[in-house]
Amino acid sequence: MKKYHSSNTPAAGHRFLKRVYIILMALMALTGFGQMPIFKRYYVADIPGLGWLADFYFTHILHYIGAMVLLAIFAYFLTDFFLQARKTYRLTVAAFIRILLLAGLVGTGIFRVLKNLPDVTFSPGFTLFIDIAHLGFMMSFVLVALVFLIFKRGWVMASR
Repeated sequence: MKKYHSSNTPAAGHRFLKRVYIILMALMALTGFGQMPIFKRYYVADIPGLGWLADFYFTHILHYIGAMVLLAIFAYFLTDFFLQARKTYRLTVAAFIRILLLAGLVGTGIFRVLKNLPDVTFSPGFTLFIDIAHLGFMMSFVLVALVFLIFKRGWVMASR
């Protein structure tokens, strides 16, 4: 059974979306860290052109917009896979690990959105758990994605 690298996958025709996904994940990480006051505290926001990183509300809205676009990209690729690609490709173990981490990110992200609604109240302990879990899923996803990139483990391989 021959493994296929990303250039041979069903997503190869979607190079634009792949680039958008990579840029969007970087933006999500940047704006996610922008929710913590680290950019102002460590003078990163004082670098010319990076002042917007210290604006909590701007990074918050940008993070939400990025999450919506990211969910749309996930929906597109899921639909594409189940309607067309699964006939000739199957998901790899690396794909299942990524999917689990992304599901954790999305799930904890939904709870973070709910936490910010005015009529929704969570206990301080649960709020802390959701915040740490969201950060933990993101850091785990970045580490796993880097390892899979280094070892060239793609999302799909040819079916038998």
